[in-house]
Order: sequence, then structure tokens, then C-alpha cells
Amino acid sequence: MAVYTAVSDEDLQAFVASYDIGEVTSFAGIAEGVENSNFMLRTTTGSYILTLYEKRVNPEDLPFFLGLMEHLAAKGMACPTPLHDRQGRTLREMNGKPAAIISFLDGMWPRRIQPQHCTGVGIAMGQLHTAGADFTLSRRNGLTLADWRPLFEKCADRADEVCPGLADMLRRELDYLEAHWPHDLPRGVIHADLFPDNVFFKGPELSGVIDFYFACTDALAYDIAVCLNAWCFEPDGSFNITKARLMLNAYARLRPPTEAEIAALPVLCRGAAIRFLLTRLYDWLNHPEGAFVKPKDPMEYAHKLRFHQRARGPGDYGITAAAAAQ
Repeated sequence: MAVYTAVSDEDLQAFVASYDIGEVTSFAGIAEGVENSNFMLRTTTGSYILTLYEKRVNPEDLPFFLGLMEHLAAKGMACPTPLHDRQGRTLREMNGKPAAIISFLDGMWPRRIQPQHCTGVGIAMGQLHTAGADFTLSRRNGLTLADWRPLFEKCADRADEVCPGLADMLRRELDYLEAHWPHDLPRGVIHADLFPDNVFFKGPELSGVIDFYFACTDALAYDIAVCLNAWCFEPDGSFNITKARLMLNAYARLRPPTEAEIAALPVLCRGAAIRFLLTRLYDWLNHPEGAFVKPKDPMEYAHKLRFHQRARGPGDYGITAAAAAQ
């Protein structure tokens, strides 16, 4: 399980006693997620998530994350909301780690992505980008262009253990991205990790978005690129242009992308693929001793990257600049 810090019954009872959420009835670690220690907490008043923020999360970023969730929920977006204790605090400490209790979101993430899921995530992404437009806090994206080369250097000597020639391929791709990355696209709050396991559905309807711990201020179209990578490839590695078109059209109903954003999609998708390839590669090569969470295969994103490298333009993603302007 993705639980790195144990919580004793005594510590849990003392922590929960500071909130008006009743008495604990059950408590269990959550197997999914790789960044923090997450627990399902049930009390006499309902279900909640207790999160202990581990060393990969900068404590200085937590007011941004928690404040963003409150802001989006207040704007009507379905997302978890941090609870306030009796002293009005959303962020506290447990076992030497920053900790918070978050409202529980009902639903399940889709194990088999269907076209309606892509429509739903397009709408949710549009809601996030529009609702976050007046969020007053900002946070630098800690895993963007300037950060990829240093992360690669930490893996370069061992990258070929995963696949022969991987280090040279990554080095050449970083050279390309550093020369072609767009720097003048519309910016705002993005999720930056809007993968299927962070989007819940009840039947065909989207019920909410979770896990805002990579959220940041960056190019809005980069979020689109992340989603094209995460939602529009089939298990056999092929790109599903129908799913991409549904997602992009749904997003455009709430926030039409600019012509510059559409034109930049191929390079943004290459960048998003490199970002997840590199973080997966680092985790694969540096799997913590004793951790139960299984690292994800970095080569999945090497295959996706090859598709983006061959893309001739935004039309290969189901959209054109002319269509976006209509």
C-alpha cells in the first residue's frame, strides 16, 4: 500500500478529536497513490480521507493545494474539500508530518476508458481552468521544462538498464524540447496530473476530481497535453483520435483554446510524455526499500512519445486551429 508513515490508534483518536466529525468507526490505508500516506477514515458522521504529506511534498506548497480545493469547491466544482478543525485549521501535524482531513468523494475511477469518460474529463478540465482563473495564490510547476534535464541526469547512468538506448533517446528529446518549447501561451491554474485514477465517475457521469498535489500555475494547454497522453491511448499503444476529439470539443465548450495553443499541442504532448517518462524512470530505478506500492512502467510513455514525435500537426489529435476558433 502507498502508506509510508504508520498511524497508531492513540494518535488517530487524538487527531480526530479536534474535529467535529464524531468518533472513529474504521480506519485503513489506501493502496493507490505514490506521493503521500493516505487513509480511509470513517466516523459516526461519514467518510473522510486522512493524508500525511511525505517528504516529496514541500510543506510550503500545502496552503496552495488546500486553498485551491476550497476555492474550486466554492465555485461549484466537484472536488475534495479540506476540513477545518475547531480552531479553523485545515493543516495540522501528525507523527512529525503535515496532515489534513479531506472530504470523501464518492465514485470510482474508470479502469476501461470509454468515449464518455473523455467527454467528462474535458468538461472537468474546462471547469477547473475557468473556476481557477481568479484564484489568488500561485505555485511554480516543479516538473516542467527546466526540471526535466536535472531529473534525467539523476537517471542517465542507469537508464539503459530499463531499455537499451533509452538514455540517448531521452537526451536527444530534451534537446528538441528545450529548443522548441512555447513560452507565451495563456497561463493559469492547472491540475498537471489529471490521470484516470484522479477522476471519479458514477456510471457514465463524472462525480469529481481528486489529488491536486501537483497543481500549479502553468500553460493551460499543458493540462490538455497531459490528458491526451493519459486518456486517449488504447492498451495496445494506439492513439484514439475519437476520444481525443471528444475531450477537446468538451473542453472548448467552456474555454475555447487559442490558435497558438492548438498549434503547440504536438510539442506540449511530447513534453508531457517526457515528464511522466522521467518521473516513472526515476521511481523505477529508486524504488524505496519496504514500500508496497509498485512503480509504474516508464516505457509506456516512451511508446507514447514516439507517436507524438511522428505527429504532423494538431490535426493528428483531432482538432485544428480553424475548428477551435469557431
